[in-house]
Amino acid sequence: MADLPVSEMTERAREIFRLVAEAYLASGQPVGSKTLADDGRVELSPASIRSVLADLERMGLLAAPHTSAGRVPTESGLRLFVDGMMQVAEPTASERAAIESRLSEAGPIEAALESTSALLSDLTAGAGLVMVPRREPRVAQMSIVPLSREQALAVLVGEDGHIENRVLAIAPGTPASAMEQAANYISARLKGRTLAEATRAIESEILSGRSALDDASRSLVERGIATWSKDADARPVLIVRGQSKLLDEAAIADLDRVRQLLDDLESKQSVVELLENAREAEATRIFIGSENRLFALSGSSVIASPYRDREGKVVGVLGVIGPTRLNYARVVPMVDFTARSLGKLIG
Repeated sequence: MADLPVSEMTERAREIFRLVAEAYLASGQPVGSKTLADDGRVELSPASIRSVLADLERMGLLAAPHTSAGRVPTESGLRLFVDGMMQVAEPTASERAAIESRLSEAGPIEAALESTSALLSDLTAGAGLVMVPRREPRVAQMSIVPLSREQALAVLVGEDGHIENRVLAIAPGTPASAMEQAANYISARLKGRTLAEATRAIESEILSGRSALDDASRSLVERGIATWSKDADARPVLIVRGQSKLLDEAAIADLDRVRQLLDDLESKQSVVELLENAREAEATRIFIGSENRLFALSGSSVIASPYRDREGKVVGVLGVIGPTRLNYARVVPMVDFTARSLGKLIG
């Protein structure tokens, strides 16, 4: 019954469930019948409210912690609330101004991304996550310099002046002429292209036998391309700030969950894979508890939104992670606004 649509609930059950969900997300505490009766928005006796709460529990939407007489929404209940009942609260004028001011500070884009992660943490009381966009610089040239009998240094120069070095393993006795031929060959095909574009062209030429390279030079080209391609695949970088915000008063009573969450955050590649699921989303995505395998044990939620460059291309993802009792109505629009504001800075 946990997938019961809102339309199939009675009006009384909908209203009481909504009040329980809102009160729980605001306070993090179980909500009892007396609290609802005293609130004044439900014209029912505590006994009648208890009956509805019991029905909602049988539906799988609420649960009663053994330490309390109150109820809390289950993960299924939270999903129902978020998808069918939640009314978002747009960021206030002061919050929007704070976001835009922080992101407009002078400095490199990397500094803005760091600032974004910290800002999300400050505004939401969760940990801020920002996935740095993949760098795909267009290449100007490449050179290969011998270091020893078994190693060479490959130097890649981007059109923007960015320089990267990689150490390549080479066959002992590889002549300098082979390194020069390989570097000239790669430079001719890299120039003005991204590494991914050039890699496809080079691999096609080598496989078809059209490269006109000798064995030593061809081996160097293949090693160089393999090294940079592998590096590019692992290029997405995750910035996490505000882990300490996860250690609030409510978390102290559940240290095992928090410890599990902090361990999960250390597995950054796994977090990146989760955020990748939000890259193609048209709007902010919400992952609640066990809906995502990575944070199933820690019972955590992730709110994530893609951010785009000025041409509308998705270049990264940002978001917030915290307990399932995150204030979704406030955090979702906050993440969305921050993504749009960051996008304005990305060229």
